[in-house]
Amino acid sequence: MSLDSLKSRVPDYAKDLKLNLGSVIGNSDLPAQQLWGTVLATAIASRSPIVLRELEPEAKANLSPEAYTAAKAAAAVMAMNNVFYRTRHLLSDHEYGTLRAGLRMNVIGNPGVEKVDFELWSFAVSAINGCGMCLDSHEQVLRKAGMERDTIQEAFKIAAVVQAVGATLEAEAVLAE
Repeated sequence: MSLDSLKSRVPDYAKDLKLNLGSVIGNSDLPAQQLWGTVLATAIASRSPIVLRELEPEAKANLSPEAYTAAKAAAAVMAMNNVFYRTRHLLSDHEYGTLRAGLRMNVIGNPGVEKVDFELWSFAVSAINGCGMCLDSHEQVLRKAGMERDTIQEAFKIAAVVQAVGATLEAEAVLAE
């Protein structure tokens, strides 16, 4: 199970996805921990068992145990936060934004890895889940920490390609039944 194995599963009609998968992961300029944490968090967020099964072993091999756990934690907490904050943002009654959230999200304050890495993973998951408020919030933290736009874009390129590969492979699995 690996990136190459996943690429081999992408159908010919989605050749662009196969090429993009190789470039956004295989040729990324991100440091290994940021790259593989982003890959793992977005594979989880993609909700594709195929993508997760193929990419998780390689991510685990490239991450410390703490980073592996933190990337999974980013996917978990953002699955909740993206729904909550996206809903608040989409409601026309803005008074919901004044109410206390009352949701635990302690892992954001103490993720067990560098804060910037966790923020990048949270940002990438938010890209998949489509929460504009979360995207803006995490992007601002990353920019204040000195991360360049090109680096941040690497994370949402990975998110876009992982999500697209997941959707394509899941559709192919259904059609093959």
